[in-house]
Amino acid sequence: MERVPAGRSVEVRVPASSANLGPGFDSIGLALGLWDRYVVTTSAAEGLSIAVSGAGAADVPTDERHLVHASMRHTWGVLGVEPPAGLHIEAANGVPHGRGLGSSATAIVAGVIAAQALSLGVGGVGGVGGHGDEPAYAVWPTPGQPVPFDQALAVHLSSQLEGHPDNASASVVGGLTVSWMPDGSGLDRGDRTVTARIELHPDVDVVVFVPDAQLATRTARAVLPAAVPLAAAAANAGRAALLVHALTADPCHLHAATRDWLHQEPRRSSYPGTMALIDLLRSQGHAAVVSGAGPSVLVLATRGTAAAVQAGRLAGEWKRLTPGVPTTGATVRAC
Repeated sequence: MERVPAGRSVEVRVPASSANLGPGFDSIGLALGLWDRYVVTTSAAEGLSIAVSGAGAADVPTDERHLVHASMRHTWGVLGVEPPAGLHIEAANGVPHGRGLGSSATAIVAGVIAAQALSLGVGGVGGVGGHGDEPAYAVWPTPGQPVPFDQALAVHLSSQLEGHPDNASASVVGGLTVSWMPDGSGLDRGDRTVTARIELHPDVDVVVFVPDAQLATRTARAVLPAAVPLAAAAANAGRAALLVHALTADPCHLHAATRDWLHQEPRRSSYPGTMALIDLLRSQGHAAVVSGAGPSVLVLATRGTAAAVQAGRLAGEWKRLTPGVPTTGATVRAC
């Protein structure tokens, strides 16, 4: 098994994401213009060192438990290459942690992509220039140049590690995504997560309200019911279909398209302030939803209405952001 060479360094940038967008539970994702930045360097000296700054820095582990490192180790195992002897990770976190903005997905995506990039040409990974029976090889890019990686593999591995594909897919490819994971029956004609990137209507804009309080995704998911009534499932399916239409072709339907029957109401007691803000904004005609597992609130607006989306009497409890939707996702360059 070939080893990842020492002396390689990459910079990986990954955008935040919002998942569900109301009725698109665990399937629809949207990239947001808040970014995590990682510099990952291999060395011949054995050991792991991790430096973290920015959002959540005080609470992030700086050992083997760090999500970037854990995701890299998993990816190297899948690729069949030996990890480098030494590794240094510098993490500059721009995505708020525990707020429903995909911070765990950004770290997982960064690890999967960094592992692929650093393995360029090792054991045939991402090799270029091979012909016929000749082994593939790669010339390590000069600093500042992009390093190739397999985007589809990044979506699949990141979704597996995250447990659902909506955040990871949006962070990898950018923009608006619809994703699904194979159910194991073989009827999906494939064994990988699949992501369809669809073109967001040019008039759609986003406003995000971020509270001081955090909420762990596992806590938010723990209160969800194991089964829902057929009528609720049917209503949710109709609105999810309408949501795709509203986001891509006719934003005037965004308010109706963001109604949800599956996950928001069961979680009301977990984040009453979030639901109070959503109730207020929706009563004013805005398409407000829980961002991912919460507690942030996402409003799908238009460029003409975004300025009118205000928290009103609740303004003191929320940080209002207008991050935009990046059309490209994660990138990696040589350092």
